[in-house]
Amino acid sequence: MPGFPLASDTVRVLITGGAGFVGSHVADLLAATGHEPVLLDALVPTAHQNGRPPGYVSGHRFVAGEVTDAVLLGELLGEVDAVCHQAALVGHGLDPADAPAYAWHNDYGTAVLLAAMYTARVRRLVLASSMVVYGEGVYTCPVDGATPPAPRRTSDIDAGVFDPRCPVCDGTLTPELVDESAPLLPRSTYAATKVATEHLAAAWARQTGGTVRALRYHNVYGPRMPQDTPYAGVASLFRSALRRGESPLVFEDGRQRRDFVHVRDVARANLLALLADPPPGELVPVNICSGTPHTVGELAAELAPACGGPPPRIVGGARPADVRHIVASPARARDDLGFTAQVDFADGIAELATAELRTPVHPARVP
Repeated sequence: MPGFPLASDTVRVLITGGAGFVGSHVADLLAATGHEPVLLDALVPTAHQNGRPPGYVSGHRFVAGEVTDAVLLGELLGEVDAVCHQAALVGHGLDPADAPAYAWHNDYGTAVLLAAMYTARVRRLVLASSMVVYGEGVYTCPVDGATPPAPRRTSDIDAGVFDPRCPVCDGTLTPELVDESAPLLPRSTYAATKVATEHLAAAWARQTGGTVRALRYHNVYGPRMPQDTPYAGVASLFRSALRRGESPLVFEDGRQRRDFVHVRDVARANLLALLADPPPGELVPVNICSGTPHTVGELAAELAPACGGPPPRIVGGARPADVRHIVASPARARDDLGFTAQVDFADGIAELATAELRTPVHPARVP
């Protein structure tokens, strides 16, 4: 984008969802490296207590407001060079009744933001996406080769058979690393809105010549995660249980594989994406992950003693929107952004055991 500041210059960035989990860490890192973050956050009750910005954003310029407010966006975008779009409702949702709220906040909100960016002639966007866009991920069959998995059968799950089967021969599939060329196969309302968000941003880039990097976060954990809400990530749910003196409940057999990446690493990936030069007129998706997979059972087993709580309990079953394995290839992040994760899993989990988390006002239902 002509005229964009060099990496050595001060970059002014609007961070939507700036008081949230990832957004606040991005703001801290931008400020620490000599840049100017402007934080916009609606302070929704599923994420923030008392409707007030948390203390850890007090050192930044903060504006309370909705990303659907085109007038407010127009005012803020006139002051910045780029946008880091973190604002979204997250999690699987409790049931299909959540769909309108997810579509409103995630998709309509993104559409309003993109329109306002066009009007303000801001052409650089870093978009928070998610590994959920891949659905069940990528698998190979020893007989039939690379193949999309068949839907997991209730009878298999009830019998303790959790790995997906080949739709051709019905054999057990082997999970592979997912790279950014994998098909987008959302399995939940949240995932569907994230796919739609990427498509909206890609269309905006083609129409405006703007640049977009869609950072597909894998399982982010660390300080400032929301807690005591069904919309939180698995690491937060486990810690909440342990703080109540309860065993964390691990679905399936605990061997489902994920990539847990620390929020400070995710913030650094955002900084690198903001300062890099992607091709104009395109959306470039990038997996943001640690590159070192762990099972959900390993997460629970690591966190329980760190919290001084009881050991995890394997309960079987599976939640409707859960996938069995989803582990990313870190190659594009390394080659395109120069990003590799730095926070060791054991160190990050030990920190999480005592880290500051956020308590929402109304955890039972999205607004």
